Amino acid sequence: MATAQLTASSISVSVRSLASFEGLRPSTVKFASFGTLKAGSAPQRSFRGLVVKAATVVAPKYTGIKPLGDRVLVKIKVAEEKTDGGILLPTSAQTKPQGGEVVAVGEGRTIGNTKLDISMKTGTQVVYSKYAGTEVEFNGSSHLILKEDDIVGILETDDIKDLKPLNDRVFIKVAEAEEKTAGGLLLTEAAKEKPSIGTIVAVGPGTIDEEGNRKPLSVSPGNTVLYSKYAGNDFKGNDGTNYIALRVSDVMAVLS
Repeated sequence: MATAQLTASSISVSVRSLASFEGLRPSTVKFASFGTLKAGSAPQRSFRGLVVKAATVVAPKYTGIKPLGDRVLVKIKVAEEKTDGGILLPTSAQTKPQGGEVVAVGEGRTIGNTKLDISMKTGTQVVYSKYAGTEVEFNGSSHLILKEDDIVGILETDDIKDLKPLNDRVFIKVAEAEEKTAGGLLLTEAAKEKPSIGTIVAVGPGTIDEEGNRKPLSVSPGNTVLYSKYAGNDFKGNDGTNYIALRVSDVMAVLS
């Protein structure tokens, strides 16, 4: 019976912190080579120089970054390294941040004959889409260059419940999952279906038409809505309440 054995002759990991995969610190992870994979008399092969870059490192000789167009530069908020109870979290357990401070903005964009400036200023605390933008390491800190439209909202406090959504986004308090089946059986946490119903807490100012005018959204705070199951960005408030921020186009119906 043939056996297979994988040996690693040289695996080197060059990082400042593997937390970059959690959105904390950018790094370069390098797998110098993998050793021989042997299965019977299979030919020997090796793979060298496999490099995965989690962030672009800006050399110290550059002293500034100026975003272009409708892009903004955000300094990423440092992830919590401890729980509320003071327990130190391992890197793998630290939640990837989705917020930070705007430190530079582009000149804006043009729609039709209308020139639109970036709607936020430097110093604004924002929340952005989870997988948006390009991460860069600059002046020893993690930053993100992203389009203004990738910013979900403005957050002026430490609790996500106070999020002010931007553009065509709505912020929804997710309904509690059903605890029991229709027959009265108690559901385990794993068996509970993710709700796609919630109450709108706040709405953005709306989209901009070709003439540069805002078009108000078709839903309002207080509406109970049915939304697309896999849309948006999920958040949890300080009190454990679940929220979701998504585009109004992902809201399918208003319930009454």
